[in-house]
Amino acid sequence: MITKRVLAIIASILFVLAVALATLGPRTVSLGRALNMLDRDAVTRLQGGVESVFGPWAWAELAMPLLVRPAWLGPAALGVIFIGFSLSFGGPKPTRRPHRQS
Repeated sequence: MITKRVLAIIASILFVLAVALATLGPRTVSLGRALNMLDRDAVTRLQGGVESVFGPWAWAELAMPLLVRPAWLGPAALGVIFIGFSLSFGGPKPTRRPHRQS
């Protein structure tokens, strides 16, 4: 039960972040540009980390396509994933009561 609520809270925080990025940030700013605005060396460090862990193919095939997408798309996609996890954790099973006949 608590896991379901925690996942729902994380999803709502990610959705708020996505809306904030979409409305308050510069129009159609890409994720790569947003990272560059936060820290000039962020993309370079990210590239080094991805290539050292997964190899150069991961940077070219996985990371680069994500960096050209809008910055709000990442938190929104993660929010959808977390809300899906939250909904997949079912609550307690409802107990069936016999129908009263009068």
